[in-house]
Amino acid sequence: MYNGRVIICDDEVEILRYLSKILTAKGLDLEVFSSGTSLMSYLENHGVDAADLLLLDVRMPDLDGLEILQRVKKMNLEVPVVMMTAYASINSAIEAMKLGAYDYVTKPFPKEKIFGILEKVLERKELLKENSALKDELGIPSPSTPLVFSSESFRRVHEMAMLVAQSESNVVILGESGTGKELVASLIHNNSPRAKERFLTINCAALSDTLLESQLFGHVRGAFTGAVNAQKGLLDAANHGTLFLDEVGDMSPAIQAKLLRVLQEGDFIPVGDTKARSVDIRFVAATNKDLEEEVRQKRFREDLYFRLNVISLHLPPLRERGADIELLARHFLIKYAARMKREITDFTREAMQLLISYSWPGNIRELENAIERAAILTRGHTITAETLPVWRNPQPAEAKTGVSRLVSLETVEREHILHVLKASGNNKSRAAKILEIARRTLDRKIEEYGLEDGGSR
Repeated sequence: MYNGRVIICDDEVEILRYLSKILTAKGLDLEVFSSGTSLMSYLENHGVDAADLLLLDVRMPDLDGLEILQRVKKMNLEVPVVMMTAYASINSAIEAMKLGAYDYVTKPFPKEKIFGILEKVLERKELLKENSALKDELGIPSPSTPLVFSSESFRRVHEMAMLVAQSESNVVILGESGTGKELVASLIHNNSPRAKERFLTINCAALSDTLLESQLFGHVRGAFTGAVNAQKGLLDAANHGTLFLDEVGDMSPAIQAKLLRVLQEGDFIPVGDTKARSVDIRFVAATNKDLEEEVRQKRFREDLYFRLNVISLHLPPLRERGADIELLARHFLIKYAARMKREITDFTREAMQLLISYSWPGNIRELENAIERAAILTRGHTITAETLPVWRNPQPAEAKTGVSRLVSLETVEREHILHVLKASGNNKSRAAKILEIARRTLDRKIEEYGLEDGGSR
């Protein structure tokens, strides 16, 4: 017998009857809905009321299950969602997992499959409860995600971050999107004198001016239409701690002016209020824009720039951290194999060579996405090149943009051979003719670069 609560939404009467029968027999409390519209109405009015699991059909006539999943995530409803589908579509399964689904099942499914998922969910619930209780008892914040690296370029960044962490100075972290700016900001906080206080983040590019102002500064009741209650902002919540301003280069001039006062005077006025509040906050800002150029173009205030940019760190892109790619790939493999309860332990030689030779225009975020996708698609114990999305895009990003990169001649040759093999439909004889080399030479190169499966004729 189980002790928990499950919400089910499916437009098929037989599925609702089947699930209701087997779950009720196990002692579970149920909420059952036959349409996405009725489910969303319930969630908007009641939340999840401590539900332990949401079983959600992917295809429904009134509201698509993937859209409901997105809405659930936007509402910050902390409930594991398992998608049910009669369509054995890998694409819909991948999309659901990427949107935050806990798992998916394909109809018709045996009751043992649902019970297995339910046991994992309830076990996870107990572990989270114990973990939360332990943190409350110790009075410490959660540790940050570890930084994984061995390259000299990132080692210098790490050493500088650890050094500046001990100061109270504001920091600006520069770098391309996906290079790990928030992780470095978290590292700085967790190794600073403020480590026991809160580390909060806000993405300045993701919110409108009005919403960003309200989120940062808070507002009093009646400050604007819809402000039925007073709300504290992140400046209040981060007092004595650290506030990470992601994409600060996208902040409007009006918000920049209000933020400058906080840095200069150490106080702020909530929206609609007349009384200033004092705060003590360390600011860490990040952007993928050239802030100096933004200042020259009068899009970013020079005085704010100098207040924030006491110390700057520049994160190298992943293409300049070749030594870190394998370490990061294995780190993400362990992470997603554990999350998905899969026994995936390694990469084939060809898959790893492909990861190392790819230029990663999306940086670490793109690499993590690729490994997550591969973990979903892999059915054995080893990730192969075919499950990696970069398999279909072997040309480096720089080749498309005309920007050169400093890599070995061996890397360039390997990438070109791989590209020609794919373009020729893995026909070795045709590829050798295009490359203007002997077939025997191509065979030797394929073996040398670990491309044994690259062709067959």
